[in-house]
Amino acid sequence: MGNRKKLAAGPFAVLTLIVSVVVCAQEGQVAFNESHARDLEPLAIHPRTSLTIVDQIRHNHFIKKPLDDSASSEIFDKYVNTLDPGHAYLLQPDLDALNKYRYRLDEALKHGDLKPAFAIYNTFQARLLNRLDALIAGLEDGVEKINFDADETLQIDRETAPWSENEAANDALWERRVKASILSMKLNERDLSDIQDVLLKRYRNRLKQARQTRSEDAFQLYINAFASTYDPHTQYLSPRSSENFNMSMSLSLQGIGAVLRTEDDYTSVVRLVTAGPADKAGELKPSDRIVSVGQGERGKLIDVVGWRLDDVVELIRGPKGTIVRLELVDNSGDEESSRVIRIKRDTVKLEEQAAQKKVFTLESELGDVRIGVLDIPTFYVDFNAVRRGEKNFRSTTRDVSRLIEELKVEGVDGLVVDLRSNGGGSLQEAQSLTGLFIRTGPTVQVRKARRPNARVYRDEDGRTAWDGPLAVLVNRLSASASEIFAGAIQDYQRGLVIGTQTFGKGTVQTLVPLNRGQLKITEAKFYRVSGDSTQHQGIVPDIAYPDVFGIDNIGESTLDDALTWDTIKPAVYRQTNNVQPYLERLRVNHERRVAQDPDFAYLRSLSNWRREKRAETHISLNQTTRVIEKEADDVWRLDLENALLIAKGENPITSLKDLAARQAQRESEKISDSDDDPDPLIMETGHILMDYINLSGVSSQTAQASN
Repeated sequence: MGNRKKLAAGPFAVLTLIVSVVVCAQEGQVAFNESHARDLEPLAIHPRTSLTIVDQIRHNHFIKKPLDDSASSEIFDKYVNTLDPGHAYLLQPDLDALNKYRYRLDEALKHGDLKPAFAIYNTFQARLLNRLDALIAGLEDGVEKINFDADETLQIDRETAPWSENEAANDALWERRVKASILSMKLNERDLSDIQDVLLKRYRNRLKQARQTRSEDAFQLYINAFASTYDPHTQYLSPRSSENFNMSMSLSLQGIGAVLRTEDDYTSVVRLVTAGPADKAGELKPSDRIVSVGQGERGKLIDVVGWRLDDVVELIRGPKGTIVRLELVDNSGDEESSRVIRIKRDTVKLEEQAAQKKVFTLESELGDVRIGVLDIPTFYVDFNAVRRGEKNFRSTTRDVSRLIEELKVEGVDGLVVDLRSNGGGSLQEAQSLTGLFIRTGPTVQVRKARRPNARVYRDEDGRTAWDGPLAVLVNRLSASASEIFAGAIQDYQRGLVIGTQTFGKGTVQTLVPLNRGQLKITEAKFYRVSGDSTQHQGIVPDIAYPDVFGIDNIGESTLDDALTWDTIKPAVYRQTNNVQPYLERLRVNHERRVAQDPDFAYLRSLSNWRREKRAETHISLNQTTRVIEKEADDVWRLDLENALLIAKGENPITSLKDLAARQAQRESEKISDSDDDPDPLIMETGHILMDYINLSGVSSQTAQASN
């Protein structure tokens, strides 16, 4: 099953690397530099496209909301914050001047009037260009005289920070921002001349990108500011973005297999493609930020901070079999802790996304227990084979049914369905897979916009593939169809749900073709058979594992304007009640077991440390303070890693560089999950399932007798 489901990483299953929103921060028109005079204007097709999008969303979106002054104000704020999410370019006087449009956007959208949108954009564009000119001029004067002895700090997340009152205040903000970048690179052992070159190239590239802004960019940003006030998954895809999306859906794109977006000048990783190159390599993770890209083993790393997203994507893409190197920082943007990884480009094959099985044996006082594991990366079906009328087409349910029969022959006593980092897929497959574990009954409910009753999907065949002990393993990146399956198993009390709270995506999107591009619109919501939505809340496990991703950092609940959790009338179903009587005892046994487990101690410590780091709001610009902080972090991480290594009988390391070298050696030797390198979360899930078998007296004989 590879390394992709180890302690701290895992993919969110989508089809390939796509451009979801081309966010290229540009600016406007106050304190204007004549050398930049190039106001953008709408293309002739944009008003009609705008009217079509507005009409589609207002009439077909799951929620109905008025397009009035209140909506106009919300769109205005969303648009301005999309252009300048870090509140780093526009000034408060700019906002005061632009405020005349705050309550005019509703009528403008109703009539296809894009003049206010482009006026706001051009104001922002001018501020951006002038700021970049100033940054370049300052850096050309050198960085040697910058003082790092003052007790200054920089706010990390400025989404809610006030706008600069004037240019002097904005100059001071940017002085601190540049100082933070320089200090981070100094602590990463770069010399000042190299740092100066890196920053000059960064801002010159940023200026070049800004000057190449097109009307389509401004239009897409504006119309998506409107669309995102409905929910974060409703989105206009421009012709270029639409092309990328279609390539991703057909799996024809060769690259690393990651979904990217722009966040405050950085290209950040949203999720990984199941069984894609980045997923298999195991080093790239959601929320990482890409600061440089290099070609081949020795190609120069090109700084991409501030680049257009589509240009970063083009740099990362490449022919199958070639190497791309990425320099990464975590989501704080602190470049002192950067790391460089290598990924071999490839395409994603259906076979690599298919379900797989493995078996391991656990010892207990009552005898050995054999645990079967079904690793399901995504809910797939070979639509092309279905359209061709082939009888033996591949699908999740068909493959899992076959694997269960093989596991029965191998004599397993319990079954673990591993849905970690499975981001979903086919609704039909989620429904039919559930049917392998229940005899008959509803599996999921789907309610469309403004329809009073939900459609109830049912399993009617009266048969099961497995009636024996069952556990479902999930994490924060288990989403959509995974949540449908896990929710049904939990509602029926058919098995144990174990892991961390899932993503919480309970909505359905439809693609609407336009004259230019496509519109992705949320038209329905999923509901569990209990009547609970999976939206926002996700699936809360029966037994919880440490949260390594951070539910406050990843998931539907972290997205602006996500649809709310709600309930509808429950479907008519009957619980099997196999699990509930044993849950408390299972939890007690689990807690006692993992209290002394070195892998879980590692996970708990890492989870707590990451939570503390995410809670930090400011970063020090004092070099002495930062050196002390970095040394303390390095000592803590070294102690953490050595505690785990020693507990596993391995030699300790003397530095974090030794750890990186050891990990690189293992990767080159293609060491994967095996009996001598078990996945600790799978192993503990097996122990929980073994406890359930021993407590309940249920065995796989039940499943065999039912067939």
